Amino acid sequence: MLETKPVITPIDCKTKLGLDGDLLADASYYQRLVGRLIYLTITRPDISHAVSLVSQFMHSPRSTHLQAVKRILRYLKGSIGRGILMRKNGTNRIIGYSDADWAGCQIDRKSTTGYCTFVGGNLVTWKSKKQSVVARSSAEAEYRAMAAVSCELIWLQGLLNDLGFKDPHPMTLFCDNQAAIHIASNPVFHERTKHIEVDCHFVREKIQSNIIRTSYIRSNEQLADIFTKGLPLAQFENLLFKLGSINILASA
Repeated sequence: MLETKPVITPIDCKTKLGLDGDLLADASYYQRLVGRLIYLTITRPDISHAVSLVSQFMHSPRSTHLQAVKRILRYLKGSIGRGILMRKNGTNRIIGYSDADWAGCQIDRKSTTGYCTFVGGNLVTWKSKKQSVVARSSAEAEYRAMAAVSCELIWLQGLLNDLGFKDPHPMTLFCDNQAAIHIASNPVFHERTKHIEVDCHFVREKIQSNIIRTSYIRSNEQLADIFTKGLPLAQFENLLFKLGSINILASA
């Protein structure tokens, strides 16, 4: 791959990986490649969704899946200098963004959870992961994503409290689905939401305790969108900039 031509995004926005293509003769080769990429996501949020996607086929990888992995490698070749820039912003506020791609998997129609959290205006944690159950509505998928990031926010708050950085203000959770926000604030369980009652209880308890405050954000400003699906170049670069990811070699 040293002589390959770089690409500008880790995954094509129209790519939907399924079970097409021939099975690879040596699955261990694919598994070693993806394993190294999973390790790299610790510092590279820009490849989180793409790596999460290809890691779902570790047991029976096909030629199409290997092509997707090689595209990630081509992207990394052209963005070796990219990383997260940490700035001193004079605040220790904790903010989270949650998003979901409803029924995005072509195989089992499960949704993808994507979230990211900021401490003091700096990106500190992020995740892209397929949900364990099939969501019956986009609101349910979004709500499960809200529950996931709520756990992350509570953990971050506890960590900062142990370090002596306490913030009396409630943590803000941004979501671009108003139905999910209404479910979180509505004290009455409806027939259509009883199957996600555990998540409802958890998120609503944190809201009523004034630990977390939900806030609506427009879809085109949703930073967690980059962790749920492939995006066009302009939107991909715009979200990376807002996440604080820069390429120090871009001007070289």
